[in-house]
Amino acid sequence: MDLLEKGRTNVDFGGKRDALFALADGIERELAPLHRAFERRAERHLERILTAMHRHRISGQHLMPTTGYGLGDVGREGLEAVYAEVFGGEAALVSPHILSGTHALAVALFGLLRPGDGLVLATGVPYDTLLPVIGIDVEGRCVDSPPGEASLPEGRRSRNLGPGSLCALGVRPTLVPLRSDGRFDREGALEAIREDTRVVFVQRSRGYADVPSRRVEEIAAFVEGVRRKAPHVFVLVDNCYGEFVEEREPTHVGADLIVGSLIKNPGGGLAKSGGYLVGREEAVARAAERYTAPGIGREIGATYPGLWDLYMGFFLAPHHVAEALKGASFAAALLARLGFAVSPAADEPRTDVIQAIRFGDRAALLEFLAAIQETSPIDAFVTPVPDEMPGYADPVVMAGGTFVQGSTAELSADAPIRPPYVAYLQGGLTYAHVKLAILNAARRLLEKGYSEIRLSTT
Repeated sequence: MDLLEKGRTNVDFGGKRDALFALADGIERELAPLHRAFERRAERHLERILTAMHRHRISGQHLMPTTGYGLGDVGREGLEAVYAEVFGGEAALVSPHILSGTHALAVALFGLLRPGDGLVLATGVPYDTLLPVIGIDVEGRCVDSPPGEASLPEGRRSRNLGPGSLCALGVRPTLVPLRSDGRFDREGALEAIREDTRVVFVQRSRGYADVPSRRVEEIAAFVEGVRRKAPHVFVLVDNCYGEFVEEREPTHVGADLIVGSLIKNPGGGLAKSGGYLVGREEAVARAAERYTAPGIGREIGATYPGLWDLYMGFFLAPHHVAEALKGASFAAALLARLGFAVSPAADEPRTDVIQAIRFGDRAALLEFLAAIQETSPIDAFVTPVPDEMPGYADPVVMAGGTFVQGSTAELSADAPIRPPYVAYLQGGLTYAHVKLAILNAARRLLEKGYSEIRLSTT
């Protein structure tokens, strides 16, 4: 029977309510200085956004829709100018018609690379959906078509490898493995740069890998090394999940181009779709001609039904990122208290909004994801199950009852179904929502015996 018919909700802590909230109160007292630091950083980011919006004289006219070609769309031009200034670039391409972060990365890669060029993948195996774009397997070998997948390890075969990949067009990728501790091997990546190298790719966030994400200071040191060795090379950074988390973005420290999705951090929970590219004028211009067509670039692109959600979402983004970071640190602290391995730790420096939780058990992982789903505002009555997803090497299970489909600015969690069964929690428009979801997950994990910690009932 539907619980809602009985006037109940899924957020029902039963006899564990008092003990769980007492535990939460203690954790919040410990994390209070950290949470205040997140709020202070959000204030500084908002100051930068306001400065940019004032400098470019953003008005109600910029929010209005355009049709057809979108020639002279002041809203689009103003939004791109604001993004470029806030993220430390010379130019920007921002569009609701960029379909995803992977699409934005494909635009960048195909715009910057030509047949015969070298591509250095400096941060190990990239996110699963990027493998078909490049045309490689998880060992970094070019695979021109699906039959070539037969040589890959069982369960680690990337799908949808076809003739339109970078490899098929003559680009030569070089995969630089991570160090044994999972860290970014900057020295190895610099050694991999050859005369034909045109792009060095850095993935800021961990993706679906149980390794640390890359902080901006690490990227800065690497960019400095690239400039000394090969100043002609473009440094491209996948900035997904990282916007507004640290004081600076990779473009502030010399990256040529950063790329991200508007249904992640910078959309502030309001963007319905879209992506962005920010960086040097040359890099953005080359990518823009791949996005539209040579000779057209950023000159057209209607923004019907208007850009109010992208402007307002960007304005709200620093606050919502701070809320997500508060939620992630709370989740890390509470789940570590229950005995689960978490990365990063609650008080560890963060460079993205992702919180990894290692369950080591398939059933425990699915229990956690079910708890996140049932504490969602949308589709709380469904149970997430593993399924095949385009571009992913393994079945993936996603918990995300979000207002915008697939939004990770909103609270969501997902996981590839493979050992050690790690869930990746991200987003959260309000800290209160993340807190309730994590407490509900703790209740379910305790009730099913996946944690041996006993809660005090006094």
